[in-house]
Amino acid sequence: MTPSAIDLPTKSTIITWEKLPDDFILPDEPVDNNLQPLLSAALRESLELAGLILESMLIASNFGLCATVKTQTVVKAPDWVYIPSVKPIPSGTIRRSYTPHIEGEIPTIVLEFISETEGGEYSINPHYPYGKWYFYEQILQVPVYGIFQPKTGELDVYCLVAGKYEQQFPDENNRYWIAEINLFLGVWQGSKAEFTTNWLRWWDKSGNLLLWGSELVEQEKQRTEQEKQRSEQEKQRAEQAELELEREQISRQRLVQKLKELGVNPENL
Repeated sequence: MTPSAIDLPTKSTIITWEKLPDDFILPDEPVDNNLQPLLSAALRESLELAGLILESMLIASNFGLCATVKTQTVVKAPDWVYIPSVKPIPSGTIRRSYTPHIEGEIPTIVLEFISETEGGEYSINPHYPYGKWYFYEQILQVPVYGIFQPKTGELDVYCLVAGKYEQQFPDENNRYWIAEINLFLGVWQGSKAEFTTNWLRWWDKSGNLLLWGSELVEQEKQRTEQEKQRSEQEKQRAEQAELELEREQISRQRLVQKLKELGVNPENL
């Protein structure tokens, strides 16, 4: 049973959208391990290198999403969030948090990474300070919510349907189509930044993996090496052709000399 299968309180909740005051003290909780920032950075890196990040977007990790519920300010910081369009801020200003509607669009997708100490990723607590699931589903109404367990490689993806999260099922490649960003999201096992573990990766609609910087460097290295090998092979073929031509010329000269010795004029042949 998913959390959405449980009946939630039906009475209306007053939600307003107010910019976080400058003096508001944001939660300052350290991440559980040094893998989580790498997981978030890797997701952004491949998007950026593929040219899929626009200046108008906001993509961040452990970044506060805000709403005011019943006059109380609520802030949740997902491990990774993708917001397709936000309003620009003055040059030199640092964005401390994000309030949908007044600062731009609602997030398209939020991702949470489950660590050894579970942080309520499935919590539907409908009372302050509210569970993450409840906050994303009922308050922000984020279209796509993903929960990833790096240790086991399990990825659950939920889409908002008629105001409730419904669990999605992967395709034959065990990937989820995220229509809102026109990409597949799936789990890839391998090494990056000296970690060999399960990573979240993007694939385009043709099934091509969006590469990290290190992979692009290695790809270019291999391409250069292949080009070098082709060039060397062409050089060897040219040298072989030149050698064959020299041999033919020598054979021709010997034949002419032999004919002359026999009293035969080669030009009359």
